Amino acid sequence: MFGRNRMLGRLAIHTVLCFGALLMVGPFIWMLLTSVKTFSEAAQVPPVIFPSRVIWENYTEVLRVLPFDKYYFNTAITTISRTLGQVVLCSMAAYAFARIEFPGRNLIFMLCLSVLMVPGQIFIIPQFLIMKDLGWLNSLQALIVPGIFSAFGTFLLRQFFMTLPKDVEEAAKLDGCNHFHTYWRIMLPMVKPALIALIIFTALASWNELLWPLIVNTSPDKMTLAAGIASLKGQYTTDYPTMMAGTLMATLPMIVMFIVLQRYFIEGIALTGSKG
Repeated sequence: MFGRNRMLGRLAIHTVLCFGALLMVGPFIWMLLTSVKTFSEAAQVPPVIFPSRVIWENYTEVLRVLPFDKYYFNTAITTISRTLGQVVLCSMAAYAFARIEFPGRNLIFMLCLSVLMVPGQIFIIPQFLIMKDLGWLNSLQALIVPGIFSAFGTFLLRQFFMTLPKDVEEAAKLDGCNHFHTYWRIMLPMVKPALIALIIFTALASWNELLWPLIVNTSPDKMTLAAGIASLKGQYTTDYPTMMAGTLMATLPMIVMFIVLQRYFIEGIALTGSKG
């Protein structure tokens, strides 16, 4: 009887999980199906689920109407630069807050965390004015520099640094390592799961960012994928198959990255809150 109830419980849990997975995958499946439909099928009410004929020309249409290679390059440079910046700067700040004793450490860390309590839209106008004064409008550095540090990344890595044993740090000091060498050679390789989690979070946010690129850049040569695909939306009608084809092409790199790094991502998130 106990074994039967346990089996029914597992069946119920897996049923709920499968339903949740279907809800998560549903938009991607709909995007894929819409990308190979005709315009009339995509705009039809009630909606047509499966196309009568697969239209692969929607993908070539995206490449024809948009400089997709340029958008890919701009987005890749922005994402890589911001991700590397956050990995270096956030990890250094997190190590200092977690392992180095200095006056006002907790107060400064709380001030850093207070940024997370403020909506990001509040910083748009000050950041825009700074970019304007620096002469960086319509440039890639305007997309990169404001995103090379984050309070969330610092918090994430600090929690992980705090889980590391003090014996490792003390052994490094006995071997003559200063704080930087201890951080770079000893401690940083030990927080690999948290670094992978931060890389995924940062890359996703940078790759999908729409509002900031539209504000600081008006030149088509400096547009990112999200901003470029948004330009496909018309004032009165929108070619949804073409837009979905472009969206799918823009989404694939992030899907592949998450599939490859998901084990480290889940490990990093699971271990982050174990101490702190």
